[in-house]
Parts: sequence; C-alpha cells; structure tokens
Amino acid sequence: MNAPAIRVSDSRPRPRLVVVGNGMAGMRTVEELLELAPQLYDITVFGAEPYGNYNRILLSPVLAGEKSVDDIVIHSRDWYAAKGIKLHAGDPVVAIDRGRRVVRSQSGVEASYDRLLFATGSKPLLIPVPGHTLPGVFSFRDIKDVESMIAAARDHRHAVIIGGGLLGLEAANGLLRQGMSVTVVHLIDSLMERQLDKSASVLLQKALERKGLRFLLNARTTEIVGSERVTAVRLDDGTEIAADLVVMTVGVRPNIELAQQAGLHCQRGIVVDDTLQTYDPRVYAVGECVQHRMATFGLVAPIWDQARVCGAHLAGAGHRRYVQRATATRLKVTGVDLYSAGDFLGGPSTEDLLLRDPRRGVYKRLVLERDRVIGAVLYGDVKDGAWYFELIQNRADISQLRSQLLFGKALCEGQAV
Repeated sequence: MNAPAIRVSDSRPRPRLVVVGNGMAGMRTVEELLELAPQLYDITVFGAEPYGNYNRILLSPVLAGEKSVDDIVIHSRDWYAAKGIKLHAGDPVVAIDRGRRVVRSQSGVEASYDRLLFATGSKPLLIPVPGHTLPGVFSFRDIKDVESMIAAARDHRHAVIIGGGLLGLEAANGLLRQGMSVTVVHLIDSLMERQLDKSASVLLQKALERKGLRFLLNARTTEIVGSERVTAVRLDDGTEIAADLVVMTVGVRPNIELAQQAGLHCQRGIVVDDTLQTYDPRVYAVGECVQHRMATFGLVAPIWDQARVCGAHLAGAGHRRYVQRATATRLKVTGVDLYSAGDFLGGPSTEDLLLRDPRRGVYKRLVLERDRVIGAVLYGDVKDGAWYFELIQNRADISQLRSQLLFGKALCEGQAV
C-alpha cells in the first residue's frame, strides 16, 4: 500500500490534494502537511457545514452560553485563502469516481485529485424508538444542533437527555444553564462508565444533583411520545417524563457511507495501514472515520498522532508510522475535574490504593499489578494525573514509593531523594 512518489518541477502543475471533510482531524493533517511542504499541493477542501474549521470539543461552552461560535473557530475563511486552499463550505462530497480520480459535491462541483484524504468523522447514533424523528429531538454533534437547542430552550421548559456519558452530561449542563429543567436517562447503573469507576461516578452524580440535574439510571427508553412535537419520554417500566426537548447522546459511529460507495475497504471504519493509507494507495483517511488494527478512535490525542503521520506521508517526508498508544482522559465535567488512564477497573490479580477525602471532594484510585501502576482514576484533584500516566506507560517499578504514591509526585520524588 505504498503510494507512487510525487515529484514536482517548475514546468508542471502541482499535484492536487482533495480533502473530504473540514473538521479537526482533516485540517490538523493539512496543517502538518503545510508545515513540511507548504507549496507541494493545490489543496481543495469540501465540508458539510457552512463554516471554517471549528473546535467541536468546545460546543458544550457554546450551549452553556459561555462562548460564542466565533470563539471556537480554529481556521477562519481568511486562513484558507491565505494558504491558497479552495474551501467549499456547506457543500459536502456526494460521489467519488476513483477510476477518474474525481469527486463531485452536492452542488455539482467536480474536483480532480492526485491524493484524496477522507476526514468524514462520525455520525451520532439515534435510538430507533417510536417518535425518534419528532420535532424537538436532537443529537449533539455540530453548531446547528447547538443553535437549535438554544432556540428551543427559549420557549420550552423540560429537557430529557438520553445517555449519561460525557456528551450527555455536557448537554445536560448546557441546557440547565439555559434555564431548563433537565433529566438524564441512562441505560447503565453509573454515569460515564467508560471513564470512571463506580465510586467516582457516584461522587460525580451527587455533585451534579446539587447543581439541579436529575438522573434515572438503569432506565431504558422505549418511546418518545408526541404528535406534532415531543411531549414526553416513556421508559420500559411505563414511567413517562415530561419533555419539550430530547437530546440523544448514546454514541457515535464512523461516517463511512461515502467511502463504501467509492469501493474502499471498510469494516467498522475505513481500514487504514500504519501510514493512514487505505487499500487505494492514492487515498488516505484520518480521525473518527478510520479503523486501524481493529480499533476506532474518538479522543483527540490519537487523532493528532494520526494527523502527524498522515501529513508527513502526504509531504513525502520520512517513513513515520502510526502506533496506537495508551491514552489518558482528562475532563472537566460541569466544573468537576476528572482524570482516568489505563486499566482502572482491574481484575483478580490487581490491588487498589484508595484515597477518599469527602471534605475536599477528592477521590483517588490507583490500580497496581506486580509493583506497577496499570490504571488510575482521579476525582477533584487531578494535578498528578500526567505523572501517574507516565508511570503506567513506562511500567515503572513503584515498590519503593507504594506508601506515598497516593500523595503525588512531589512527595514521592522527595522520598526518592
């Protein structure tokens, strides 16, 4: 899967790079490419949304009224113009002819390519229960979703969030800040189960309840009730929760339909090798739409690594390879600091070190296996998170630090001296 070498001379036109998707992954890859080879390609970018590239992670503060849309823009239209990039915003690609090496957009624009970069991201999952297409039912994925929710919050009172993961809690906090009464319905018995153990989840739930949020856990949605607009959410036990606005935040799936139509090899995502190249050597893919060695991706850190590798290969610079690494998650959920890394659930061969300080609102759990840290969950005090993550990555022997380990790096390094 090695791409033909690109050679550019003064007498020949530059090769053409077309980017399908104007989100964070695709534009970070373009940034990496421009850093290494700013004049190598004529670059054309197609995006589904009518904006420049923006930071999707910061949609939550926009919903909460803490930031404006302008505040979260990473690359304005002026940036594209200054870099000589043709931007077709609000005009997604709808067809790709790999034989002719041409893409066609929704408005009929055609662009030829020598290299093609897929950065189509992911799509929100909607539970296909009766009523899920009613007006007033939203996902929480883009600026349009946020603007629609803010508009609905002006005239309506009751919101139900389906899904108690990070995105659901951020949506709940944002709508609470917009003055709505908010109930979170979650299928599992603890919030943010992918990032937190049960104890930290309980602490988080109590903190959010004090802010005014309501939670129904172990609750399965069976119907969204309403005729012309949503009026309630019905659960499997018959309970009905009044709802003028429903937000589904139950997960995402890689957006691969266009790649499939183009005949690229896809499984859960667009299958790529260690250079982020697809089975077509002229076509690359990065971000939430890809599948690399059976894994798909949602966190920023691995996607930035992918962008670095892919940008270098597009530039013809070196032989970098993308290697999956352990990741850590540092979050600030409605004002509460959280950090998790590694195998924080543990198993029969592991032991836990625990620190609970209810007065300070601090909880720490380190999971050890044979004198090595393999996982960590921190709640309220996360300043040593990066150090614990370093211990996990380096498989460091902590036998001499065991009694001080929960108290952080400063004390342990002083003890080591």
